[in-house]
Amino acid sequence: MVHARRAVLATSAFPPLVRAIRRYVVPVYDYVLVTEPLPAARRAELGWQGRQGLTDMGNRFHYYRLTSDDRLLWGGYDAVYNLRNGMGPHLDERAATFELLAGHFFETFPQLDGIRFSHRWGGAIDTCSRFFPFFMHAHGRRVAFAAGYTGLGVAATRFGANVMLDLLDGARTERTRLKMVRRKPLPFPPEPLAWVGVKLTTAAMVRQDRNGGKRGPWLRFTDALGMGFDS
Repeated sequence: MVHARRAVLATSAFPPLVRAIRRYVVPVYDYVLVTEPLPAARRAELGWQGRQGLTDMGNRFHYYRLTSDDRLLWGGYDAVYNLRNGMGPHLDERAATFELLAGHFFETFPQLDGIRFSHRWGGAIDTCSRFFPFFMHAHGRRVAFAAGYTGLGVAATRFGANVMLDLLDGARTERTRLKMVRRKPLPFPPEPLAWVGVKLTTAAMVRQDRNGGKRGPWLRFTDALGMGFDS
C-alpha cells in the first residue's frame, strides 16, 4: 500500500476513482490494422521517402505511418462508443471495423493490392464532450485529475502533468490561468441519452465530411454549446 498526501489520477478511459469526474469522460474504441512487411519495391510505389506520420483532414480521420520493420500501420475513422460505457477485452476486436478499415486502406493505396494484414487490434481512448483535455482537482486540492485527450495525448500529457502539479501546489501559473484549464466540458447526460447524442454527432460528422466541410444544424448547435472540434 502506498500512502501520499497528494495524488494525480491519470486513468484515461477507465472509470476515475473520484466519482464526480465520471460523467465527464466516456470510453471510445479505436482500431488499427498493420500490414505484413512491405518489400522495397512496393514501398517505392508509394513515393513515401521518409517515415512521417500522416493523417487526413476528415472529422472521422485515418492516421497511418511506416513502422521500423517496414509495415504500414493504418487506423482510425470508425471510433465506437458502446452503450453504458461498455469496456472489456471482448471489444478489442471488431470484425466490421477491421473490414471497413481494410476497404479504406486499398482505396487509399490501390498500388498495394494483394498486401495482407498481419496484425489488428483495438483499445479504448478517453474522450469528453469538447474533444480535448480537461482538468479538475478534488479533496481540498489533494487530488488532481486530467482526462479527455481523445486519442491525442502522446505529446499533450506532458503539458497535462505540469498542469496537475500546479493544481496540487495551488499555484497560479500561466498554465492554470488558461481557459481550457479553468473551465470544464459539459458533462454527458445519463444513458441512453449519452449513446443517442454520440450517434447523432457521429452521423452529423459523416454528413459534414461528405458535404465538403459544411457544418449542419446539429454541429452548429454543439459548437454553440462549446462542444466538439470547433469548441
